[in-house]
Amino acid sequence: MNKLSLTMLMGAGLILGACSATDTSDETSESAAAETVTYTTVDGEEIAVPASPERVVVLSSYAGDLINFDVNIVGVDAWSAGNPNFSEGLSGVAVVSNADVEKILELDPDLIIGLDNIENADQLSEIAPTVLFTYGELSYLDQIVEIGKVVNKEEEAVAWVEAFQAEAQTVGEEIKVAIGEEATVTVAENFDKQMYIFGDNWARGTEILYQEMGLNMPETVKENALDAGYYAISEEVLGDYIGDYLILSLAATDPESSFLDAEWFKSIPAVQNNQVFVADAETFYFNDSLSLDYQLDFFEESFLAE
Repeated sequence: MNKLSLTMLMGAGLILGACSATDTSDETSESAAAETVTYTTVDGEEIAVPASPERVVVLSSYAGDLINFDVNIVGVDAWSAGNPNFSEGLSGVAVVSNADVEKILELDPDLIIGLDNIENADQLSEIAPTVLFTYGELSYLDQIVEIGKVVNKEEEAVAWVEAFQAEAQTVGEEIKVAIGEEATVTVAENFDKQMYIFGDNWARGTEILYQEMGLNMPETVKENALDAGYYAISEEVLGDYIGDYLILSLAATDPESSFLDAEWFKSIPAVQNNQVFVADAETFYFNDSLSLDYQLDFFEESFLAE
């Protein structure tokens, strides 16, 4: 989904009033920064947040949404900072964690967003309005709308969700035609010497494949990963969980990918049929709007390649 950018041209006649215009602009900017709106959490708590946040610290998961909605970020978690798709939007942004209270204070944020499992939440809320979410409490698309509400961009968020769902479902129908209505798809990831398989709500593109497109999950994956979200297995039994297609999420620098050359891996039917699509794990960790756009493009290109 492409964004439109607006370029404003200043005529020579306007330059004559530059000094007074600059003063007025500064006052307007300060006024906008001071204006607040009330954000009501899913638990009913009311938090006064900036109407136009200009310096946001994101401590987990939601950086892609803020980038997508053109909200300025001044501090971000290390996981988000490592996502290649965020590199342009996070250029020059400080990497912080919830433990870096002093560093966050120096960043002078006007809003802090993160997950509710962090420490120092009370200290952070003294620095700036702090909104914390419980991972998985909301559906993945409702979470994007909720982020939109926090930064006063609800209309943009709702519009994005509607367009995304329509596109994902259209692409999903095309994929079903290409691979067959009964074909099954597994999402797996190798991380820190451990193999994982995923249900339908743990990022890695799972929400797109299973919820929006309605593609089928192998029974072994349903039994073990659907409710929990993910399931850890040993590498050697991966074949027991692989459907007709495999989405394999691997970190580009992961030294633990030698299994790709193992005989047990090569014997998996999806591998033998060239129906394995390898994704860069760092671009698949999240289910924010920017990541979802990328993942949807990846699936369209992978499944529908001529």
